Amino acid sequence: MAKMSNDELIEQFKDMSLIELSEFVKVFEETFDVTAAAPAAAAAAPAAAAEEEEEQTEFDVVLEAAGEKKIGVIKEVRGLTSLGLKEAKDVVDSAPKAVLEGVDKATAEKAKETLEAAGATVTLK
Repeated sequence: MAKMSNDELIEQFKDMSLIELSEFVKVFEETFDVTAAAPAAAAAAPAAAAEEEEEQTEFDVVLEAAGEKKIGVIKEVRGLTSLGLKEAKDVVDSAPKAVLEGVDKATAEKAKETLEAAGATVTLK
């Protein structure tokens, strides 16, 4: 078996499910008589720094204001979500309100463009 580089190992781990990774960790710990758990104090600071450096992958599309063309914004909210007319109107009336939550960047930007074209004020968070 050829020796794999760190990058190759990471790519292999990316292809595994969480269950497969969990099973791998258990086998690794048993094979080498080690534990993967780091001391809480030592792991907390680097983990917090790493989280700040990671690029945001999930976005919320927040309707800040409907603008003058409220009916058009309601139609676009309905088109972006599975909401009915009354629910979409309630979202628009209760602005600022999240229209979409936890979506990828491309979906969020497309939704923002659509709502802004209808006259709404939108932010991504």
